[in-house]
Amino acid sequence: MTIAEAQKKVDQWIQTIGIRYFNELTNTAILMEEVGEVARLMARIYGEQSFKTKELESRASQDLAEEMGDVLFVLICLANQTGVDLGKSLEQIMEKRTIRDQNRHKENQKINNELE
Repeated sequence: MTIAEAQKKVDQWIQTIGIRYFNELTNTAILMEEVGEVARLMARIYGEQSFKTKELESRASQDLAEEMGDVLFVLICLANQTGVDLGKSLEQIMEKRTIRDQNRHKENQKINNELE
């Protein structure tokens, strides 16, 4: 699915099943909540925090994918509400980063020291 298709699909879902978009402020708060859930799982899967039970640990990767999907869904809602074309936005940010960071990471001793 392309980003444009995702934006259309989310909009269709909102218009038919979701009834309407939550307002932008509510969706921003929901986005922060969902990002927090991703952060909680990342801290436990890849960081130093542990899960409370083995059962939670066993389904963590599946939960992480679901939480990332939730983040993407709400971000797409906000883009739709504010008239942002996420595909175009991503293209622009990739161009900006490519120009800005052409040599930045190659010259970053913090990164290069880890490779040695």
